[in-house]
Amino acid sequence: GTGRSELTLRAGTPARLLLLGGEPFEERIVMWWNFVGRDHDEIVRFRREWMTGETFGVVPGAPGTRLPAPELPGIPLKPRGRHR
Repeated sequence: GTGRSELTLRAGTPARLLLLGGEPFEERIVMWWNFVGRDHDEIVRFRREWMTGETFGVVPGAPGTRLPAPELPGIPLKPRGRHR
C-alpha cells in the first residue's frame, strides 16, 4: 500500500531486487502475466504481438528464445481500479 517508508528483508537470503513505487493508477487497468492494459481486448492484442514478435523488441545478449506467454483464461479479464 501507499505510505510505506521501509522494506524488511531476511538476512542471509540472497536476493536481487527491483523496487518500483508510486501512487496507484487512477484509471481501471487489467494486469495479466507481463502485460498491463485498459481492457481484455488490449491484453489479447498484447499477447498476440508478443507471441508473433510484432511490436516487442529483442533483448540483446539474452540467452535462449522468447518465453511464450501462457494461454489466456477462458473468461474475459476484468479491469480493476484503485478501490474494490
